Amino acid sequence: MPVVESTVLICAGGACISAGEKSTKQALEEKLREYALDGVVRVVETGCMAACDLGPIVVVYPEGVFYQKVTSEAARTIAEEHLLKGRVVDDYLYKSAEGDLRRRPQEEIPFFTKQVKVATRNLGVIDPLDIDEYIARDGYFALNKVLTEMTADEVIKQLKESALRGRGGAGFPTHLKWDFSRKAEGNPKYVICNADEGDPGAFMDRAILEGDPHSVVEAMTIAGKVIGAERGYVYCRAEYPLAIDRLNTAIERAREYGFLGENIMDSSFSFDIEIRIGAGAFVCGEETALINSIEGKRGIPKVKPPFPATNGLWGKPTLLNNVETFANIPQILLKGGKWFSRFGVEGSRGTKVFALAGKINNTGLVEVPMGTSLRELIFDIGGGIPGGKQLKAVQTGGPSGGCIPLEHMDTPITYDALTELGTILGSGGMVVMDEDDCMVDVAKFFLEFTVDESCGQCTPCRDGTRQMLNMLEKITVGEGSEEDLEALKELGEHIMKTSLCGLGQTAPQPVVSTMRFFWEEYLAHVHESKCPAKRCKSLTRIVIREEKCVGCTACARVCPVDAISGVIKEKHTIDPEICTRCGACLEVCRFDAISKVSP
Repeated sequence: MPVVESTVLICAGGACISAGEKSTKQALEEKLREYALDGVVRVVETGCMAACDLGPIVVVYPEGVFYQKVTSEAARTIAEEHLLKGRVVDDYLYKSAEGDLRRRPQEEIPFFTKQVKVATRNLGVIDPLDIDEYIARDGYFALNKVLTEMTADEVIKQLKESALRGRGGAGFPTHLKWDFSRKAEGNPKYVICNADEGDPGAFMDRAILEGDPHSVVEAMTIAGKVIGAERGYVYCRAEYPLAIDRLNTAIERAREYGFLGENIMDSSFSFDIEIRIGAGAFVCGEETALINSIEGKRGIPKVKPPFPATNGLWGKPTLLNNVETFANIPQILLKGGKWFSRFGVEGSRGTKVFALAGKINNTGLVEVPMGTSLRELIFDIGGGIPGGKQLKAVQTGGPSGGCIPLEHMDTPITYDALTELGTILGSGGMVVMDEDDCMVDVAKFFLEFTVDESCGQCTPCRDGTRQMLNMLEKITVGEGSEEDLEALKELGEHIMKTSLCGLGQTAPQPVVSTMRFFWEEYLAHVHESKCPAKRCKSLTRIVIREEKCVGCTACARVCPVDAISGVIKEKHTIDPEICTRCGACLEVCRFDAISKVSP
């Protein structure tokens, strides 16, 4: 049989699949068969390679050549030129935002150089469906160590030395949660992985499950051994079908290899895992609502205490961590808690995975040491803001987080520093906004989400957030008053203090933080009926500047309501009474003849 001389890794994360990865792979394999290279070139679909805006991504080894935006046609060219003739194809090499084009391995691309990968160490490196590849990267070595060399006390000691805090948002010390569950009275006990990632713009947990599912299987099994549980559940939202499929395969393969099931690794310990699929309710990310859902009940939170550690699934002691938290466990136990705690800063140790989205050049997954500044994350790794625009704010913590303005970009990313700014770390979603974003409209957008997702169980969240949204809607159409602004502040503080669960307690954060840092925008909406960013449709109109219009008719052709009139090669006009301010004409005009203005 021919010896494999080259390996081609193709990113099969969600973003690359959406960009056409399957067609790219098919075209590449067809060409390899045509050139009789299918026996000497191995093609591997990996998990997410993190640089989501560059997909489909193809990396060719042993050279380590990184190709971006590889279409089917590009794949055929790479097969012929690079894999057959040994010539690197410059047209598809990595290009920076400045247009810099250089042949270099992935590890030397600026987006990756400052990352430290622990939870995401295997993403884009291994075939997530191949358990042997996971084992080759020290997979299941930590489980073997726990079964043969370590006591439960020793495992918890390592977790304590690591100072790992829960990565799902609350930041509770992981070693304490494990220890509470271990010492809790009652049997059976359970281990739950929270994969109900519902924040807009967040996809960290999904990427780990899609690209390295065995890390979660291994960590949950270790947790079962430590606390004395024999059953685990992964609660994953139905919107993640690829993650569910790959996790199912990982569980099946782990059983075949003796890493799950009865007498794991010939020990006396038995443990197995089931997947429970959620219907997508954001509130089910809260641990007690999640537990209710697994039990077949309505997914609503419970009053705490008692906590799940003592009274969780079916009233029994339950350990519950999110995907990223579990993904760190095997490496901590193999390399030691002190190794992990070397990264980060006091109070916020280790690394953290973030999902960069919004108005930023390099969208995707980033894992960096805690304590990294927002500026370094957004500009050095994220590549800054597209189109020469000015950064306006970064929203952290999902719909329950706050917005941090440009002047605070030197803030270190830690639990405490973000709390001082009126926001939260959350699970790691970061949405970047530029000068064209209206912060009042942003606050309204996130509050709309939490209003829709409220379970309705407690009055402050159910009715209070609705009243806040009503006030914001008045303000964004120019009908708000100073009394509305004062009521927003007061009601937001009341909701945060009196709501039953974390959803309600943090729901006002986007409003409170934007009022703190962007007060002048609220005043402009109220006093002048003006949106400084020209984002709020009711406070903005779209006009055609006659001196620049050439009568190309492109705008008229895309207008969905026929608000634009004019004939070819003559000036066009927009009827403000008909115009819905959708912005379609702005996008197609090549002569900068269309703009937004205040009424």
